Amino acid sequence: MIRLLIADDQALVRGALAALLGLEHDIEVVAEVGRGDEVLDATLGHRPDVCLLDVDMPGLDGITAAGLVRARAPETRVLMVTTFGRPGYLRRALQAGAGGFLVKDTPARELAEAVRKVAAGLRVVDPVLAAESLAAGESPLTERETDVLRVAADGGTVADIAASTHLTEGTVRNHLSSAIGKTGARTRADAARIADANGWLLP
Repeated sequence: MIRLLIADDQALVRGALAALLGLEHDIEVVAEVGRGDEVLDATLGHRPDVCLLDVDMPGLDGITAAGLVRARAPETRVLMVTTFGRPGYLRRALQAGAGGFLVKDTPARELAEAVRKVAAGLRVVDPVLAAESLAAGESPLTERETDVLRVAADGGTVADIAASTHLTEGTVRNHLSSAIGKTGARTRADAARIADANGWLLP
């Protein structure tokens, strides 16, 4: 049996995944958690063969959680699933040690097969997302530009961004201007939207 842990902050989605995958003759759901910061403890406690992790979760994002699992429980494989197939998420998930990356509208049969492949040490990646990731390339933003855009995405003013990032307002304006240029945007809100759509703003 493949022992599976499922982490998703939406109880309905988590329950549906557990029910569907639990019907498979060779998959046993041994744990379910709703927060990213609960993943590592649950992994160490239940020793699943595969962790099925959502990307966007409270407490800790799934990609960071994946890195912790691979570092502390290297025998456990990780399969990421997400509603938003952002190319940057895929690249970062694979860098964190994930063995697979799929979008949530993947048919149940394919998802179960992906769990089996990842458990066997194979890599499974949504082909459309893989192509988009190659086309998008690495994030052109510096770490500071990313920090500034992350706050800007929440609608913060220059003063808000400066206070949040411990930078001067002039420095914030410089970083915003640079980020706008690198993303080909017209405004900071547009730059934040483009960066988010590419998966570049995840902490």
